[in-house]
Amino acid sequence: MVRTIAIAILAAFIISPPVLAAEQYWVARDAVSKQCEIVPKKPDGTLVVDLGKKKYASEGEARKAMEARADCKKK
Repeated sequence: MVRTIAIAILAAFIISPPVLAAEQYWVARDAVSKQCEIVPKKPDGTLVVDLGKKKYASEGEARKAMEARADCKKK
């Protein structure tokens, strides 16, 4: 019984890391409007272009990076 419970707990930990993975954000520019934005998935390079090739752990970090980029400043 204890062995069965231990195996079930171990299996749950092995399966759960991809589900519990932290969200990631990228700073990207829309290819048509040329506006910078923060996207929750890696840009595809056609409609949304990746800027800086870096991912951020939080939306706040991505926003700070976007505001610091010269090509994302409002004109």
